[in-house]
This record gives sequence, C-alpha cells and structure tokens, in this order.
Amino acid sequence: MNRRSVLGSIAALGAAAALPSAARAQEATSIWEELTRNRVMRSVDRGQNTATALTAIETIEPILSFDTAYNIQLAVRQYEAIVAGGGWGGPSRETFGLILGNRKRAVGPLKQQLVAMGDMPPARRVNDTFDEETDVGLRRFQARHGLTVTGQVDEPTLYALNVPADMRLSQLRLNAMRVETLASSLSERYALVNIPAATIEAVEGGQVAQRHTAVVGRIDRQTPILNSRIHQINFNPYWHVPKSIIQKDLIKYMNEDPLYLTKFRIRIYDGKGNELQPTDIDWSTNEAVNYMFRQEPGAENSMGHVKINFHNPHAVYLHDTPTKSLFGENARFHSSGCVRVDDVAKFVAWILRENGGWDQEVVDAMFATNERLDVNVGKPVPIHTTYITAWANRQGTVSFRDDVYQFDAAGKITFET
Repeated sequence: MNRRSVLGSIAALGAAAALPSAARAQEATSIWEELTRNRVMRSVDRGQNTATALTAIETIEPILSFDTAYNIQLAVRQYEAIVAGGGWGGPSRETFGLILGNRKRAVGPLKQQLVAMGDMPPARRVNDTFDEETDVGLRRFQARHGLTVTGQVDEPTLYALNVPADMRLSQLRLNAMRVETLASSLSERYALVNIPAATIEAVEGGQVAQRHTAVVGRIDRQTPILNSRIHQINFNPYWHVPKSIIQKDLIKYMNEDPLYLTKFRIRIYDGKGNELQPTDIDWSTNEAVNYMFRQEPGAENSMGHVKINFHNPHAVYLHDTPTKSLFGENARFHSSGCVRVDDVAKFVAWILRENGGWDQEVVDAMFATNERLDVNVGKPVPIHTTYITAWANRQGTVSFRDDVYQFDAAGKITFET
C-alpha cells in the first residue's frame, strides 16, 4: 500500500480513528490551547496594556539633565544589586513567539526574567501561562527598549532579552558620566537629538515641551555629534543631491531604472546652470558627480515640506520626509547623516514661536501650498546631537538602546564637536 492509498483510507475511515493516540492527544491539546488563547485574548484589553507600558516611560525631564543624572545613579545601584544576585537568566529558543494565552514551559522562565528586570511584580510561584500580567510586563519591557510594543516575543525583543545584567550595568555607568558631563552646558531652550534612541526633544524651562520620533544616519553614514543653532527654516525646499549620494546611490538607481530621475522630478544642471537630460550622461561611469542634481518641491521631495538648517561642517540638517512608514520601525537608522522628524510641523511651530505670527495653523498652511519660502529664525535655537544609550526617569523606569555606532564599546564619554 503506497502513501496515497493510506491517505485515501484515512479519509474514508475518518482521520481521528486512523491517527495514533499520541498524535490525537497532541492535536486535541493544540486545539484546546488555541481555544484557551483566543478566550484569554478576547478578555484582555491589549490596547490598555500598551498604554500602561508607555506610561511607565513617560517623563517631563530632559534626557540631558541633573534629574536624569540622579535617576541613572539610582538605577546603577539597582542593577548592582541585580548583578550581585546573579543577574537574570537569558531566554531559551522556545521563548521566541510567545504571546498572550500561550501555555508553554518557556513562559515560566520568561516571567522570572521579567520579574528580575522589574517589569513584573515579584511572585512566590510562577506558572507556565502567559496571562495578562505577563502581557503587561512584556509590553513594558518592549517600551523600555524602544521596541514596537506588540506583546509578543518577536526577534528584536528576543535580542534585547538576551543582553545580560552586567552589560546593562556597564551601559548605565558609562551613560551616567555622559549625562553628568553635558547637563551643565545647556541653555534654557534647545533641541536635542539622541541618536541611539532616534528621538528629538524640544526643551524649555528644564522640561520637555515636545518629543518627536526621528530617523537618523545608518552605521556607514552616521549622524555627527555636534552643537549648533537652528537659524533658518526652508518651506517646501529644493533638494540638492549631495555628491556622496550621487556617487553611492543615484548612479546605481539610474542603472536599475533609467526613468528614476523623471519619476522623482530630479533635474540635472551643469556648472553654468544649463539643464541636461538624463540621456546626456554616461551612467556606466562616475560622470554624474560633475553635475548638480536638484529635486523640485512637492510631495515626493526627499526633504518633504521643510528643511531645518543649522551651521555645521558636515552639511547635515533636520527635515520632513515623504516616507512616514520609517517612523514606525524599531531600528530607525536609514539616512545618510541628516535627521528626519516625525510630526515635523509641530516642531517647526515651536522653533518659530519667537518670530511672531508663526503658529501651528500658519505652518500647516505653508506645507499645503507647496510654495518655496525661507524664514530666518528670530532667536536661533541651540541644537545638540548626542549619544545616550541608557537612562532612567523619575518613576524609576530604566530605558536602554542598542550601541548602534559602537561608541559604548569604545568607552567614549565625550565627543569632539
């Protein structure tokens, strides 16, 4: 009897009668687990659990402040005690994919780790059920590590769970020195870009007025650490493609799609201002770097509706972007050094507040017109880009980010600007 006839016989007699008892039991258990998980998921308000997790990381104190420096010192003592007690056990391979309603052996060790990390309250005994309390704890862990709050042990979450306690303690000690070094040099009103977190703070009066998600430079094209002042806003700007991008990206894109420049409304000019056509250039060579490439204002412009200028030797700036989906990613390291700002209209209104007449409604209207306009900032706003991978807030919540540029590994405390 071949495989096809066996399957035919099973179909005729009924699958349940033909399967071995162990397999039937396993199938029944799987079905029961799925039914149980669905029931649990229906009974739990996962949206509220996410809100609870995000509340734990909310704070009004700036990341570069004496308040934060003090909070980090408290966290150092907490983590010293954790390390002295043996740290926490890392997750097993079976931890991957765990989610609310699961009942598996790997859930128990996950709970124990979340308890050790402070994301779940201590318990005398832990069972193997991924219950609502575990869901809240895992979401809190994800929020603290800047991950998308899914409530599931996905790949980024598993990676973060694998970092041992002694490494986290070293991170806290190093970043405590960074924060203490920088906190005293800041003015009353400033903007701060924290590169590892890919976030921006608009600070005034010692408190954070706004926070914005950002996209920063990738590892091979890093956002530089610097101090400057925001002096000009370009509404609906042209984008002049840097030579580095022409050489590294644009030539490649044109070889892949000869209509690339046309699709994205990028024009070519020679040194005398004469416009060229894409067919005038030999794209099999580096000839293109000898010309100027300018993208017209509009929805597809790489800088979106606004460019935020500050003097620096690296030719970087802050700007809008048409690719809003990148703000929802865990690792937002995609740019060539410049910084893309989410909800940028709100940030621009804050920068121009001292100019008079530039409220949120006026800024939004300028975005909608697609018209070019340059506005000098009446009182230039200090801007700082920095590198903080570990900090704590007044609620005692400790946050960590990856050492994307390997400055922690190099032990850097101060940076040349």
